[in-house]
Amino acid sequence: MRKLNIAMIGTGFMGKAHSLCYSAMPSFFWPPPAIPVRKIVVDVNDALASGARDRLGFEEYATNWQDVVTRSDIDVVDICTPNNSHAEIAIAAAKAGKHILCEKPLAMDATEAKAMLDAVEAAGVTHMVAFNYRQTPAVIMAKQLIESGRIGEILTVRGQYMQDWSADPGTPLSWRFQKKLAGSGALGDVGTHVIDMVRYLVGEFESVNAIVRTHIPERPLQTGAFDKMASASRDSSGPKGPVDVDDAFITMIRFENGAAGFIEATRNAYGHHNGLGFEINGTRGSIIFDYQRMNELKVMLADDPQDLQGFRTLHMGPAHPYGEHLWPIPGLGVGYIDVKIIECFNFFKAIAEGRPGEPSFRDGYQISRIADAIVASGVSQKWERISDF
Repeated sequence: MRKLNIAMIGTGFMGKAHSLCYSAMPSFFWPPPAIPVRKIVVDVNDALASGARDRLGFEEYATNWQDVVTRSDIDVVDICTPNNSHAEIAIAAAKAGKHILCEKPLAMDATEAKAMLDAVEAAGVTHMVAFNYRQTPAVIMAKQLIESGRIGEILTVRGQYMQDWSADPGTPLSWRFQKKLAGSGALGDVGTHVIDMVRYLVGEFESVNAIVRTHIPERPLQTGAFDKMASASRDSSGPKGPVDVDDAFITMIRFENGAAGFIEATRNAYGHHNGLGFEINGTRGSIIFDYQRMNELKVMLADDPQDLQGFRTLHMGPAHPYGEHLWPIPGLGVGYIDVKIIECFNFFKAIAEGRPGEPSFRDGYQISRIADAIVASGVSQKWERISDF
């Protein structure tokens, strides 16, 4: 069976998640498209890199990604670093002929994303952006219902991604609050996830009209090498640094197919831990999804008898997307890592079939264009066309 050697750059939260999936994917999807081999892991110093090798199950470690991505024994480069390094690593890996999985958002802005897209297409390698939430079985089921015409023509959509981990002003100044490292704040971190999901389900955005806000202008400086994005420790008495990215945005949307909608995303909504979801209304029904109840999809179909009309709850199981590979009993449920395992399978399947993954760098580029238009609209307070970015 074919084996593919992986070089993973970055060892934080996403590095842990990806490593688990490389180990577990063949157990769920047997026979797999290929066997992932955790060959080498890279971080900024020997202590972090060697610790990650032992903790995450890699054969080797290194501190210089430039040397690693050109190695002849590496097939896949997995980018789990802060956003400001995505483009440099991905372009170098593409030139070296490596397949690439890159964490979201693809890039700091659309200009960087286009350079990354050009590089992977010129190299002919498989490429994928880790917008993993669209791989959730209930979301794929929603896509199937829409494409089959069960809810008719889409009229309106409402999407949201609400978190509360940064609502406390004492939350440390993670790299996610610094424009030079993140590019944007809630927009790139969580907003791009819901943008990807809505675009996947409804279609291309034509234009946006947004409000973009920063609620907390400075935060305590953090110590240590690991990102403390949701640290339980709070200390507002020490030195602070400026926040120069957005905490929240709301945008109206015009879609190319005539549908209308809005998206809201924030990391400052107390009581919402991971409130990703959507409601889609069509001429023949509606769909509701809430990631915090990720194994459920609420569906209302106008074709039902009048005395039975209303939202029904579908509980994901073996009869639903990827159900035959996961758990054998309806209602046992899938979790975050299960969805990342599906993502891993789809990436390796794309490599085996010699095509881009889904979502690809082209999808990532389009989402970067939408994000840039939202930023611009937040300044201009006008409708901004995606085609201008």
